[in-house]
Amino acid sequence: MVDRVIQQSISQILSPIYERQFSDNSFGFRPHRSCHKALRRAQDYITDGYKYCASLDLERFFDTVNHSKLIEVLSRTIRDRRVIALIHKYLTAGVMVRQNYEESTEGVPQGGPLGPLLANIMLNELDKELIRRGHKFIRYADDCMILCRSKRAAERVRDSITIFIESKLHLKVNRDKTEVDYVSRLKYLGYSFYVMNGKCRLRLHAKTVAKMKAKFKELTSRSNGWGYAKLKFKLNQFVHGWMNYFKLADMHNLLIETDKWLRHRLRSYIWKCWKKVSTKFKNLMKCGIDKWRAWPWANTRGGYWNTAESPILQSAISNEILKRQGYPCLVDLYVKLHQN
Repeated sequence: MVDRVIQQSISQILSPIYERQFSDNSFGFRPHRSCHKALRRAQDYITDGYKYCASLDLERFFDTVNHSKLIEVLSRTIRDRRVIALIHKYLTAGVMVRQNYEESTEGVPQGGPLGPLLANIMLNELDKELIRRGHKFIRYADDCMILCRSKRAAERVRDSITIFIESKLHLKVNRDKTEVDYVSRLKYLGYSFYVMNGKCRLRLHAKTVAKMKAKFKELTSRSNGWGYAKLKFKLNQFVHGWMNYFKLADMHNLLIETDKWLRHRLRSYIWKCWKKVSTKFKNLMKCGIDKWRAWPWANTRGGYWNTAESPILQSAISNEILKRQGYPCLVDLYVKLHQN
């Protein structure tokens, strides 16, 4: 706790000093800046015609920062050697891994108040080089994209800036994941880009959609044994957080299909929770299904997924009933966020 207080104190003193030095195109771990602002800046550049991107991937950046280089960069601004010495002690303090002490000969401390600032100070050297060369770029922490007007220009930038990063900053560029492509085929901060009528717009990347569906599958697993209250809480918690982050994307049609699929899973979940034939029969009757129709469906030997697709269950557990019970509707939340 004492260490965290001291690190926070150092960060609060150094942040205003370095904020004056940081690039306007750096958005990670800085006050009044966010992923959304980084994406808006990228949209502006793409709309202006910079439609090819060199997407840099720094291999294990936070674990591989060179201490000597970082201390050298810090010493250019911080004249008090006691502060430099204290920061150096935090850099070399080591970590506990499964109750075993391991030395830290490189990297910046993660999870502490000082780590993000030191990372930005180090990568500000990259920003200054990109500005000196006149490139359009956006950086969020170690996630950097450099925008160019042609693919050849983007390839030249990738090759030359890789040499700078490895020779001057002593960082490792992952060449397998450093891509050069048209912006619509790249992923940045979970989003993808497309151009319509000369204007850049945002959409969800395919991997983001796959992760979202995988999370919904995990939350609505019929074997989790949570019960209705916990399921609703977990779903709403995830949906609100996810939607607030990805609200910039054009995804109305996608959310309509996702809502339909999610409600199918919820009906399947609820049908299994009813378990016994007698419980199914009583609940179907409560939901307004006639006795002569409820009894055969309560006795059905169909699987949970197929039964959830049946007209009888879609009527008994309608979309409106699910909303009234507190289950999230993605489209409604999306519309609400865009009205505010």
